[in-house]
Amino acid sequence: MDTVEIDAPVVGVAVYPDRARVTRRGGVRLAAGDHRVRVAPLPLGLHRDSIRVAGRGAVTVLGVDVTAWRQPRSTDTRVVELERRRRGLADELAEVGDTDGIEEQRGDFLARLAERAGGTYARALAAGDAAPADVAAFTDSVSGQLAESRARRRGLARRHTELAEELAAVDRDLDAARGKREPDRLAAEVSVSVDADGAEVELELTYLVDGARWTPSYDLRLVEDTMTVTWYGLVSQDTGEDWPECDLQLSTARPAAASLVPELSPWYLDRFRPRPPVAASAASFGGMVPPPAPGATPSGRPHTARSAAPVVRESVAEVEQGVTAATYRPARPVAVPADGSAHRVTIAVLELPARLDHVTVPVRAAEAHLRATVRNTSDHTLLPGPASVFHGADFVAATPLTTWAPGEETELALGVDDRLRVERKLSRRTESRAALGSTRRREVEYRITVANHTPRPATVEVRDQLPVSRDEAVAVRETALAPPPAERTELGELTWRLSLAPGETGEIALGFRVELAKGVELTGWRE
Repeated sequence: MDTVEIDAPVVGVAVYPDRARVTRRGGVRLAAGDHRVRVAPLPLGLHRDSIRVAGRGAVTVLGVDVTAWRQPRSTDTRVVELERRRRGLADELAEVGDTDGIEEQRGDFLARLAERAGGTYARALAAGDAAPADVAAFTDSVSGQLAESRARRRGLARRHTELAEELAAVDRDLDAARGKREPDRLAAEVSVSVDADGAEVELELTYLVDGARWTPSYDLRLVEDTMTVTWYGLVSQDTGEDWPECDLQLSTARPAAASLVPELSPWYLDRFRPRPPVAASAASFGGMVPPPAPGATPSGRPHTARSAAPVVRESVAEVEQGVTAATYRPARPVAVPADGSAHRVTIAVLELPARLDHVTVPVRAAEAHLRATVRNTSDHTLLPGPASVFHGADFVAATPLTTWAPGEETELALGVDDRLRVERKLSRRTESRAALGSTRRREVEYRITVANHTPRPATVEVRDQLPVSRDEAVAVRETALAPPPAERTELGELTWRLSLAPGETGEIALGFRVELAKGVELTGWRE
């Protein structure tokens, strides 16, 4: 069975949140009989059991095998040059080491020769058999050769250091270049049986591969009472193969997610068995726990009306709604190289109705925050992702957007509106000390004012609170709540909703009394 390798480029990619399905397509003319059609290279991260083969032509697919496609050496010219340079440096370094070893042996030989000759010349001079001039000439010759040998060794040591540093630099460059080289790949070998000579065969190969992803991001822009939601898809991949401009689809499906129906486990009830008492610090008893210190609040500027200008339209993706997931096809083809960088495509632009109001918590900060309550009136389920919030042309916040289903409302903070003035003042405070054995009382009253200096009617949600006792010896009594709050909770949280015309000021009176039993010290008090 002969093997034929065909060119099957990437023609389509469906990207999921954590992987991708890649489609390759290629054609070839084959003679009658059995053949093995090879498609290579394929990425190492593909799921071997996900490969599927389809196509057209008078051919029968007998099977498909996945084999390793290994490169004997790099095809990168820079890597080849660095490898050649490294071999040359390694050879030169070895040669310097050999030469230094020879010089070391030469020096040892001359030293031993001088030592032996010294005794021989001493005896010859004593017997009168040698002239002093001959001894001096021999000594000078040996000393000169030793000096030259040691000088050569010093030069060899310097050269060895230079070569070692250059070799280390080449190794670093080589490591970086090898990291960018094309790695070993896999190949798909499709066994086919062709019915007639000269048959045109077109094969389509699909497979799942890891290392690909897409994540949503949003621009939320409020103009008047309309929130424009621009939904982007950020596509990135490092699968080892570049995706050219092709049929790119973004799917919300998760192929790796388990699809098991949850099982029930027994639900047991039992009597309460208290644990043995343990020592506790005095700070854990009695008194009210003070609330945390006010945190930093976002700030922003109110939107100012601007003259109307032509709106730039943005292309959006086609959507195909499935039973449990949706698939989006961008309006323009996008090439995604395997470098991990994000490439943005526009999925949808939605015009959603928004309801504006203000929220203030004057017990924490005397400022009013503009809030938009937006309902998702589209058919899209918006996935979790980061969102940039704009009020007109002004950027006001960056916020994470949670899953936003059709028909669901979400709240967005649009920053502080300085045109609403908020003030909370302590208007009355009394404290009594009754006769021995009676309770002590501490009474306060606050007045909250909210002034609307905007050119439009404003709805303001005012939040405040009453203290909550955690001990029966500390009692909290309401003395003034005017007007009555629209909402209240068991934790003492109170909510008023004021409707203020332009230039109008609203007032709220909040008062309470704390009664302490004999000998009780109060903690958690604040004003």
